[in-house]
Formats: sequence, structure tokens, C-alpha cells
Amino acid sequence: MQQLEINTDRLVLRTISIHDTEAILKYRSDDNANKYQGWIPNSIEDVFEFINKRVVPEINQPNTWHQLVIIQKDSNEIIGDIGIHFMDQEGLQVEVGFTLDKNHQGKGYATESIQKVIGYLFNILNKHRVVASVDPRNKKSIRLLERLGFRKEAHFKKSLLMNGVWVDDIIYAILKEEWLEK
Repeated sequence: MQQLEINTDRLVLRTISIHDTEAILKYRSDDNANKYQGWIPNSIEDVFEFINKRVVPEINQPNTWHQLVIIQKDSNEIIGDIGIHFMDQEGLQVEVGFTLDKNHQGKGYATESIQKVIGYLFNILNKHRVVASVDPRNKKSIRLLERLGFRKEAHFKKSLLMNGVWVDDIIYAILKEEWLEK
């Protein structure tokens, strides 16, 4: 299995592992902190199933997801995760999603990790476009995407059924040339 590891000054981003289940359950099961997420696990079994779906043998395969955990170097604690969806057959468009433990928000970890992943997608994997889907009520994620140079491309009304409720979905995107111009 191909493992991905990306380092920043304060973080290690690496392919999710079955050994990460308890740490992921700890921050992902908080339904109030993760109210804008499409997946909130209730048990270790839910996390185990999630990991088995997200760990594919090869990175950068069309129509697959690859999940990274965000690890704080100082404490070696898993503080979040980033999903990378290799969307199309041509392999040129990618979707990213992220979750950060509420106890580690507001410290720049999400910005630092997403910035490094996007750099990897454009500079190493030579992707054309990166998109992010976000609930319009999730103001923190919207500000983060805009800080990174993403632009709002679409607002879909009540287009996603999440936890039994129809919610809006906003699509943000950035092209490789826009990223490189920053």
C-alpha cells in the first residue's frame, strides 16, 4: 500500500491507519463541534468502516478518496483529518475536505495543513483544479478557503441530505495557475 506523508513545521500529515480509530472517534464523534460534517461516528466500528473505505492501495486513483490524519509534532497527537477525493477519470480535479479537533482550532493548524496538501496536489501531482464543498453556515471554513485564495463558484439550495435534513452546499475552487500566482 502506498503511504503518503507530508510535513510542515508543526505537523505531520500521513495516510490514515486502522491504529488511528480511537483518536479519530474522540474528535469526530462530537456532533456539536462537527455539525457541518456529513459523517459523525457513533462507535469504533463506524470509524473502522470509514477507514476501510478511505484507504485505497494507490494514491491518485480516479473516483477514490484518500484520507490523511493531521498529527501535532510536539505531542504526537492526532488533531484532525483531511480527505482528498480524486474526482474524475482524467485525474485532473480533486476535492478536499477537512476536520479539526475543536480543542486545536484557531491556532492555524487547518490553514497550515490544507495549504501544504494543496501545494502537493498542484506541484507534485500536477492537478488542474481543487474544489471544496462547504455548508454556508460554516463561516470558519469559508474564511479559511478564502484566505487560501479559493473563490465561491456555486451555491446549491437544499442539495444535500445530512442527518435527515436538507442543507445548502457552497462550492469553492482554485485553479493551479491561481495557486501559483499567490
